[in-house]
Parts: sequence; structure tokens; C-alpha cells
Amino acid sequence: MPSSPYQHISKIMDVIYNLNPGSVLDIGSGFGKYGLLCREYLELWDGRQKYQEFLRRIDGVEVFGKYITPVHQFVYNNIYSEDITTLVDRLDFRYDLVLLIDVFEHFDKPTGESLLRKLLQKNNSVLISTPKNPSAQKDAFENKYEIHRAKWTKPELADCRHTFFIRDRTHRIAYIGNKSSGVVLTN
Repeated sequence: MPSSPYQHISKIMDVIYNLNPGSVLDIGSGFGKYGLLCREYLELWDGRQKYQEFLRRIDGVEVFGKYITPVHQFVYNNIYSEDITTLVDRLDFRYDLVLLIDVFEHFDKPTGESLLRKLLQKNNSVLISTPKNPSAQKDAFENKYEIHRAKWTKPELADCRHTFFIRDRTHRIAYIGNKSSGVVLTN
């Protein structure tokens, strides 16, 4: 579904706000919630009071074109309507933060591992939120990309870079990035 649980918004936004990234790539943007929240809390809370004079680059990737609405056109600098597994090799921008919020469970293990490796090589950090026990979700909204294909464990999400997990009852929320990011959170 082009959405994610509301219970995790504050945890995820705490990480994003503390990172204070100058650029964000929101993969699987769905309804556009995290693009909108990033725009609001990274741009409007900075004291400039310049609505629509955005200083940060926030791009979205949504493979299912029917999900893209005028909200996406306003919130994102660029919205790519294609599969991230092919787009990743062509992206020529290094993002401070890549979001995979309730997206990673839609990739099988080899595809997900390859994608994560490429994202970490080409960007500064990645924030993943994926269900600990994904439902047997099939296609939804006539979108074959909605199928849940994998359950990801903590060791599978950990990387040789600095990785920490945010405690959550239902989801694995993992930040993978540089120790120098300035984020202060506890495992």
C-alpha cells in the first residue's frame, strides 16, 4: 500500500531531524508522506520563514506511476517513476540520506542486498524501516511492486559502516552511515 504505519513517524523523523541532511532520496515514496515531513521539518523549522524557497534537495522514487500526485510535484525536487534497482546505477548525485521506509520487504534477498550495497557506496547514509514479520501481502492497488518478498533480520541489515537500530516492537529501524554524522541515538 502506498503508506506506512503512523506509529513510526516520530522515531523516523527524530533521526532525520537530528541528521539535518542537505539532500534526501525517498525511495518508494508512496503517498509522499516522508517527503512532505522532510520538507516541513527540515525547511520550515529553520527560522527563514520562506515558504516555497526550498534550500534542500529532496527527491523521490516511486515505481508505480499511479501513486504520483500533485503533492509529489510540489514536495520533491525530482520524482523518478521507475524501479530503483535500475535507476540506482544512473543516479549522479550523492545524497546525505536515503530513505527506505516500509520498502525493503518488497525486495527479494539478492536484489535487496545488491541495492543496499550500491546505495551505501553512492550515498552518505541509509535509513531503513521494515516489518519484523511482514504480512503475506500480495499486489495492492493493482501494483505488483506491493508484494512482500522478504523478511530482513538485524544481521542482514547491519553493515561494516556505523549501524544502529532504533527499538521498535513491530519494525526494524536501522540507520547505516558515517559515525561523524552527529546523530545521537541509543540502540
